[in-house]
Amino acid sequence: MLSFILRRLGTMALTMLCLTLVVFFLINLDPNLKKLAISQTEMHTSAEQLESWLVNHGYRQNFFSRYGQWLGIVPKQPVIDPATGAPAKRFSFCNDPVVPTFSGVLQGDFGCSTKFKTTVASKLFPALGATGILMFWVLVVMVPISLLIGILAGMREGTRTDRTLSVASIASTATPEYVSGVIFTVIFASWLGWLNGSAASASRGITFYNFTLPVMTLAIYGIGYIARMTRASMVEVMTQQYIRTARLKGLSFGSVVVKHALRNALIAPFTVIMLQFPWLLTGVVIVEVMFRYQGFGYTLVEAAGNNDIDLLLGCSLVSVFIVLITQLISDVGYAFLNPRIRVQ
Repeated sequence: MLSFILRRLGTMALTMLCLTLVVFFLINLDPNLKKLAISQTEMHTSAEQLESWLVNHGYRQNFFSRYGQWLGIVPKQPVIDPATGAPAKRFSFCNDPVVPTFSGVLQGDFGCSTKFKTTVASKLFPALGATGILMFWVLVVMVPISLLIGILAGMREGTRTDRTLSVASIASTATPEYVSGVIFTVIFASWLGWLNGSAASASRGITFYNFTLPVMTLAIYGIGYIARMTRASMVEVMTQQYIRTARLKGLSFGSVVVKHALRNALIAPFTVIMLQFPWLLTGVVIVEVMFRYQGFGYTLVEAAGNNDIDLLLGCSLVSVFIVLITQLISDVGYAFLNPRIRVQ
């Protein structure tokens, strides 16, 4: 298992390197750089002045040199102040060195946010923390409810309970977040007035009033998906020979389910639950913008809309890392839950 984890970590590092190189190339295409220069100067700035701004702020350096500087494997070069001819910081609001220094992602320096006028780390990590809180409460609501629905439906295959729960699960899965978010806002915020249609105040303090709608919107889709997978797994387990043997020995139905069926039935849902993390990253982009919750998704949209190159790169790096690490945890957890799986 240790050898397997080490191999996977090496593969993850190589994957992150390749993906960040591709993202770095796409984000630093010339049209994006020109849009950034326009947003940082004036709309009617001449082409020569835009080019001068890009040169003065280091965006016209060699591509691989800039990528190495961003990673932290190449010394970051200061820019030259055109007025004095002396080395200077790229941006006054950042901690860029004025002498060649290794200062990149590997050293904890994620660059400067041109949109928020601060370092990327000071904007990205608080946003990640806010999204982490949202995802935690989504999982607290989503996982127990979905497992309960799936187990009840799988235990009563073909009954009215099974059909009702299955239809509800399919309906929730077929409803995108932006649709369910609008429906919940109209019902609970506009008509009934029970909840706040905006989660902007949640950054100052989370309450049931301002935080329930985004949690409900994200959880409702995942509940249906996990419940359907749990139901299918439960149905398969309940038809196994060892379950019939346990029933013939006189064990009660509840005892058979809890002691014999449940662990094996939860193997497939465990993998599905772990794979919800990458989906939640996608879902929070829609939900956080819809409810104005200033987390990772909201920050990503703001960075993309304003050509904030360093912040976009930081968001991309975090997204790739979360996807890869959750897949690793899923594989390791699956091996522990299912003793028939062996690492070859």
